[in-house]
Amino acid sequence: MKQRIVAIALAGLCLGGGGPLWAAGQVELTTRVSGVVEEVLVKPGQRVKKGAVLLRLDKTVLQARLDEATADQTRADADEEDAGRELERAEELFNRTVSSTSELEAATLRHTRAKAALSTAIARRVIAQKNLADAELRAPFNGVVRSVPGGPGTVVTADCLPKPLVVLDSVQP
Repeated sequence: MKQRIVAIALAGLCLGGGGPLWAAGQVELTTRVSGVVEEVLVKPGQRVKKGAVLLRLDKTVLQARLDEATADQTRADADEEDAGRELERAEELFNRTVSSTSELEAATLRHTRAKAALSTAIARRVIAQKNLADAELRAPFNGVVRSVPGGPGTVVTADCLPKPLVVLDSVQP
């Protein structure tokens, strides 16, 4: 137990009355998505509350990707409905011994593929919605803005080692 307390103290953390652990010092923040900084809403020295918007990226490309994903989902939904109707017809014809097993299997396969394509399209839309939401950098905790190295026009590349856009000092609530 002593080792754990020492490790916490050495890591620069403090215990707050049985509540959550708060990091001491500064935290460098950046967005999870790539883009160009459109506006910065904070200044150094400014106090911010958890959830406050610190800066926004240009949302043009992210919105277009969401629109594209929504269209793909609409198309996949229509394809799945069509494949479902085709499967029902194939089952009915098979049950009346008018069609072959291979026709029923083909309709079943098409419906299964259409359902999978719809699931993929839904997942892509959810990801696109999340990416659009992440174009706003929010304060993860109450703090004081130490510096704002990322100003309007700053290009953010989230895939590589991203550049910090806002440096925030933590503050006990």
